[in-house]
Amino acid sequence: MPDSMAVGAIALIAGILGLIAGYVVRRLLTATKIRNAESYAERLVADARAKQKEIILEGKDEVLQVQRAAEEEARQRRTDLQRQERLLLDRSEGLDRKSESLERRDVQAEERVAELDAEKVRLAALRAQQLTSLEHIGGLSAAEARQSLIREIEEEAQAEAAHRVREIERHATEDGEERSRRILTTVMQRIAADHTSEATVTVVHLPNDEMKGRIIGREGRNIRALEQATGVDLIIDDTPEAVVLSGFDPVRREVARMALTKLIADGRIHPGRIEETVAKCREEIEVVMRQAGEQAAYDAAVPGLHAELIRLLGRLKYRTSYGQNVLNHCIETSRLAAMLAAELGANVAEAKKGGLLHDIGKAVDHEVEGPHAQIGADIAGRFGVLATVCNAIAAHHQEVEQESIEATVVQIADAISASRPGARGEALDSYIKRLDDLQQIALSFPGVERCYAIQAGREVRILVHPGEIDDSASSRLARDVVRKIEEQLQYPGQIKVTVIRETRAVDYAR
Repeated sequence: MPDSMAVGAIALIAGILGLIAGYVVRRLLTATKIRNAESYAERLVADARAKQKEIILEGKDEVLQVQRAAEEEARQRRTDLQRQERLLLDRSEGLDRKSESLERRDVQAEERVAELDAEKVRLAALRAQQLTSLEHIGGLSAAEARQSLIREIEEEAQAEAAHRVREIERHATEDGEERSRRILTTVMQRIAADHTSEATVTVVHLPNDEMKGRIIGREGRNIRALEQATGVDLIIDDTPEAVVLSGFDPVRREVARMALTKLIADGRIHPGRIEETVAKCREEIEVVMRQAGEQAAYDAAVPGLHAELIRLLGRLKYRTSYGQNVLNHCIETSRLAAMLAAELGANVAEAKKGGLLHDIGKAVDHEVEGPHAQIGADIAGRFGVLATVCNAIAAHHQEVEQESIEATVVQIADAISASRPGARGEALDSYIKRLDDLQQIALSFPGVERCYAIQAGREVRILVHPGEIDDSASSRLARDVVRKIEEQLQYPGQIKVTVIRETRAVDYAR
């Protein structure tokens, strides 16, 4: 028992000592933390004070910079204000001087106006006095004298103008060979015809109407095969014993026509046979076109053309314009250009080549966008044709500027070939309308008694009243009619206007 009490007492004492030791340790730890916190707080305060000083210093620097900038700006503004003030003072002084000068001028002007008014009054009085004297001397009033003078001046001016025109025309015919060439080429350009048309259909005649069913085939397979192989539309309608081939490419239409003709003659019409026949016809057409191009170059005496140009020339064999075969037109144009060039002293070889190739663009104008003249010039340039000949091709419809006399010669030859009588077909209605329009234009002028359109509309003869139209007025009337025809009508070639004035003196012997 005593031992257990001793152990308990020892344990109690140990616990009390532990509590005391823990308390002491906590106090020591707390004191350490407080010292650390105070040290940290002191460092924070020191750092804050250092940063505060830095911020204050930076602020002072910024304030100084702002102050310096403000002072510099204020100084600059003061300088500007002083300069503007000096300018304003100078301007004010100048305005004052100008004002004084203007005041002096106003005074002088008022004095001058007063003098002029007095002079006007004096001149008006003198003029009235002179008019009165003239009316008394001449026996005419001022208005009558004015009208008489104006009438005499107009008559003299008209007579002088007509006389001058006749003199100019007379001198123009006597100016020599060079001036004659220019006048000839300028006048002949006016006969150019700008209208072209294309035949886009070909008619194939059939032995009978039963052949239409065989051409169409079962469920349309034959006609589809033929259209696909040739690239041409077949039109089978109620037209008896005929099939229409429609397409813009004349070569394809010719291939289709030849192939269809052979198929009808053979009697075997089916897709396989159609493809075989079309291929053979295409080869035959290529041979024919090459031979036609070579023959055209031979007929026109234009050697050395590229093979592709020969082939394109041959394609024109199947192209028409206003019913005129384009290949024949090119050969004819080449020959005419050669003759004109020889007469004018121009380069005959270039004129012939330009005439032969001038419409070569029509061989591909359904495939290439643009005017056929420019297309032809581009093609010729690619195959080594001279630049002057290319210009003649491009300029034969005046879509570009002509750079040589050979270009003008080609245009003239083209117009002559296209507009000669019988070269191109023309509808009867348009022909009659042109004749009527010519007569109506002539009758629209005062003094015209009768007029007649003759020689298929190539000439207009006008009969005038001799009492109303004199010789000078006849020349003016012819020019006015020509000008109105050129402005209002479209026509191939040229139209001659003849004014006839007849004076008859009749008396009787009794």
